[in-house]
Amino acid sequence: MARSKARVYACCALMLLSVLAVIVCVAVLVRKKCPDDTFSRAAVAADSGRCSQIGRDILQRGGSAVDGAIAALLCTSVMNPQSMGIGGGSIFTVMDSSGKVKIINSRETVPGNFKPDLLDSCPKTFQMVSGSSWIGVPGEIRGYEQAHRLYGKLPWATLFQPTIQLAREGFPIPQVQGRYVTYIDTNETRSLRQLYSDENGNLLKTGDIVKFEKLADTLEMIANHGADAFYTGRIAEDLIRDIQEAGGTLTMQDLAAYRVTVTDAWAVPLGEYQMYIPPPPAGGIILSLILNIMKGYHLDAAALEGEQKTVTYHRYIEAFKFANGLKKHIRDPQFSSEETAKKFTEESFADLIRSSISDHETHDPQYYNISLDLDQVGTTHVSVLAEDGSAVSVTSTINHIFGSKIFSPSTGVILNNELSDFCGRVDNIFSGEQPPSSMAPAVLKSQTKTLVIGSSGGSMITTGIASALLNHLWFGKSLKEAIAAPVVFVDSQNAAKFEPRFDKDVIEALKALGHKQETAKHFYNVVNAVEKEDGCICAVSDARKLGDAAGY
Repeated sequence: MARSKARVYACCALMLLSVLAVIVCVAVLVRKKCPDDTFSRAAVAADSGRCSQIGRDILQRGGSAVDGAIAALLCTSVMNPQSMGIGGGSIFTVMDSSGKVKIINSRETVPGNFKPDLLDSCPKTFQMVSGSSWIGVPGEIRGYEQAHRLYGKLPWATLFQPTIQLAREGFPIPQVQGRYVTYIDTNETRSLRQLYSDENGNLLKTGDIVKFEKLADTLEMIANHGADAFYTGRIAEDLIRDIQEAGGTLTMQDLAAYRVTVTDAWAVPLGEYQMYIPPPPAGGIILSLILNIMKGYHLDAAALEGEQKTVTYHRYIEAFKFANGLKKHIRDPQFSSEETAKKFTEESFADLIRSSISDHETHDPQYYNISLDLDQVGTTHVSVLAEDGSAVSVTSTINHIFGSKIFSPSTGVILNNELSDFCGRVDNIFSGEQPPSSMAPAVLKSQTKTLVIGSSGGSMITTGIASALLNHLWFGKSLKEAIAAPVVFVDSQNAAKFEPRFDKDVIEALKALGHKQETAKHFYNVVNAVEKEDGCICAVSDARKLGDAAGY
């Protein structure tokens, strides 16, 4: 009897397994096939194909989204050192697999001692600002440490190995890096010039082999001994000595006292999405204001047809003019109230601004209460989406091209010039304060979709992200088309600057409405994004920086 029952149970189990096998086979056969240019599991979009691949490889080895992002950022510090590095700072927007979103802010801070008349040295019009007096306390490595402590899976040292190898063995200078090497061909950048000179003293160019051997040593020490090696150890001593010899004011106490802040993200409703952004001193509130203003116009693909296209871009430019006038309210919350900044994210505030926009005219600067802050450039962005649904949107910077242009020969670190971000924004600064920023690493989440997006390009960050989101979410363009779409940048003087491929008829019509047009020498907006929809992942690295995404 017992054997008979056992046979029955065995038969039932086999039948159940057979049914499950059939269900799995059917599911595999009917599952939507992802297009050839998408991925099914995870992806990374960084400034360069090499760094996207390094981030992807970390994910494939079982790393978290944060692990992939850190590895890609470290790679970017040698592939695009003119944009970011461990001498700068970053802001992470991290969504875990459960959908909770945190902000890890490791932006640079004002040192304990700084020139009391520093702001008097601010240029009146935009120009690259260099020199040791503008160096803020670097937060980059502490940011990686905190992100890895909270979300990392692979060993800390593993994330550093690919970049250590790249830096030590050398590689051909990529086209984008090579484009900016000429920026250091001056007497005031002697130590940085030596880094980029051959044995005969000639400046390296695109395609020449460059090595970052001192930086490799520094990264290896941080990999083996943790972030403290940078902030309290031998590296700190060497770094501070080099900075002070260059005339800087940073001290060992500044490095030892640096602290990362971890906060909840601010959530902004955006149609079917919740958009998660970092609070001040980041620029997410300006991005949310622009999008909330434009959302009220109920945009769709028809907004870019015929005469309506001019009206749409007129409203868009007007929205940016009002946003420019509000930038002075972006400040480190430890030194100002967050309540005013919080209002920028409310729909009622956007409604108020929208009611002040006329479809038939533009106005004098006073109408928008313009704050004449200086436009900024530089920075890098990495977007990551991991298999478990977790995501990272992280923007990192040393500010201007090659930052302060102060190079620490003992450590291989290029220092930021972040204190120049206060120029035109504030009347005074305080020790420990973080400068205001346009950085706005964002994660958008709906019930069925995830979009990880961010941009580099200083003041053009908001332009890049806003343009990409308008074109993708409301105008019906694919993510790649939306990022590639030509932009209009509204500078701090309210002049509209159009990317070369922008619709010429619309430009003329906007000029007829009274918009001031100027020509920009460069467009630094570079958007990198990853999106998951219907089980397929699209990853795009902006072609403006010759980037290439990677995934699997």
